Amino acid sequence: MIVGQPYHHQAVRADGCELVIVDRLGREERHPCASMLEAEQRASAVRECLTWVGTPFQDRGFVKGPGGAVDCAMMLVGTYGAAGLIGEFDPRPYPPRWFQHSSEERFLACLEQLGARETGAALPGDVLVWRFGRTFAHGSVLINAREVCHAYAAAREVTVTGLDEPLLSTITWRGQDYPRPVRYFTMWGR
Repeated sequence: MIVGQPYHHQAVRADGCELVIVDRLGREERHPCASMLEAEQRASAVRECLTWVGTPFQDRGFVKGPGGAVDCAMMLVGTYGAAGLIGEFDPRPYPPRWFQHSSEERFLACLEQLGARETGAALPGDVLVWRFGRTFAHGSVLINAREVCHAYAAAREVTVTGLDEPLLSTITWRGQDYPRPVRYFTMWGR
């Protein structure tokens, strides 16, 4: 996907105990879930996250839409709050660039405080968190097997990008490319 272009899924729905996603190219994915409720909640989280697409990026912002602003942390709060998976929660104030000068894993601590747990493999609706600077500090929602939705500073807005997006997938250090570390968190027990 080209950064900045609108994104529309053809379908995101629960079908019994399966999450069904038909992406913009017509490819259908089926993901088994532990229950019908989990499938419905995952579908709700993916649909809600996509309603943030086009919202401008701004550190600590929390207003959806073209006249608003949001960062990756607050987009997650808005997504999971609207999907009914978390109660009222506001991690602000937080220093927007702590990951550049501190080794404290603040982002991961907030996820755990919300009841998210680390998992070995992500399903749509789960959170992916990448290491930027010294810590895991950039979060997104997996929307299908190939793409995430996130408030992306490089795009200056909430957008959908592939997991192979160069800034997400690679760290360049001293002329060498290395895989960027990523961790997966889920709001559901498995």
